[in-house]
Amino acid sequence: MSAIFNFQSLLTVILLLICTCAYIRSLAPSVLDRNKTGLLGIFWKCARIGERKSPYVAVCCVVMAFSVLFIQ
Repeated sequence: MSAIFNFQSLLTVILLLICTCAYIRSLAPSVLDRNKTGLLGIFWKCARIGERKSPYVAVCCVVMAFSVLFIQ
């Protein structure tokens, strides 16, 4: 089933996108900083969310991992 139609899979994809963008920006900030607007600006915005809300993102990652491993 596609991640678009399954809500839990959609949340997992969004959470992984936020974590990946924040990690890429920590390694090479110039990659994401040059595209702050437009379609590629989504990745910059995800990186900002991952940086500013990192405790909440970490808690969401732990909760998602617990639900994937033990509930499904």
